[in-house]
Amino acid sequence: MSHICHRVLSHCRSSHKLAKLLTCHQFPCSGQIVPRAMSSQTQYQFQTLKVSQVKDYVSQVELNRPEKRNAMNQIFWGEMVECFNQLSADPECRVVVLTGAGPVFTAGLDLSDLNSVVPREDDIARNAMVIRRHVKQMQESFNVIEKCPKPVIAAIHGPCVGGGVDMVTACDIRYCTRDAWFQIKEVDIGIAADLGTLQRFPKVVGNDSLVRELAFTARKLMADEAKQCGLVSLLFPSKESLLAGALETATIIASKSPVAVQGSKVAMVFARDNSVQNSLEQVAMWNQGMLLSEDVIKAVTGQMQKETPVFSKL
Repeated sequence: MSHICHRVLSHCRSSHKLAKLLTCHQFPCSGQIVPRAMSSQTQYQFQTLKVSQVKDYVSQVELNRPEKRNAMNQIFWGEMVECFNQLSADPECRVVVLTGAGPVFTAGLDLSDLNSVVPREDDIARNAMVIRRHVKQMQESFNVIEKCPKPVIAAIHGPCVGGGVDMVTACDIRYCTRDAWFQIKEVDIGIAADLGTLQRFPKVVGNDSLVRELAFTARKLMADEAKQCGLVSLLFPSKESLLAGALETATIIASKSPVAVQGSKVAMVFARDNSVQNSLEQVAMWNQGMLLSEDVIKAVTGQMQKETPVFSKL
């Protein structure tokens, strides 16, 4: 890291450069994130999701079918992919807060839509291939949360059932209200969960026995137990305090270097599914380029000058 220190000191020794740095508003006196022009939300027009920029660089994605308890219908699956692909490329977004409208976070799959996906061919193999394609498309609706380089904070209130568990286990951070509960419901409708719960949940909580119990019995996992096992990291007394807490964390993350934050997410997702040595190689390859970022200079200089750095859009 000596080359980084040399770059920082070179910048700090030059009063001209430092003055230029300050006059360019890279270190605002307020110590707050400099307000940015709000990105156009016209691109985020969905039927089942409501997307808004609630703070600088913080986007809120709200499941928006409260009259249907935010059940996931056929439109939802495609809109999730489109939404998170857009957020991934949006320079005005550095953090996403995922919420649910109404009294229920989500009731999971909209069972009234199941008939529309049942194949009608006579041949079993062709029916199976149709189902496989459909399941893979649905899986991608939550894979995009994990692929999105921006951290995603799930703010869960009330019931989070079936597909909701698949969804939140793909998120980076999970907070919930004290009245929240989780249920791997699929066994009660005669299927194995196939959208990520059985793959991600055990790695999130590190308790294979508990996840198997929940998957086999479909019992509810209440908020206190969810906190105890590590599914969520914080509990809140109300939906309002939950959203405030999630936004507070999101604002802190948004103030950090987006190069560093997004690189950290990519590295942690890779490390979860690979060996330690392969993961060390991945982060070394990643940082051989990212350590040359201007963000390093801004962050370290900010620490030395006791100022809050402001990072360029990414």
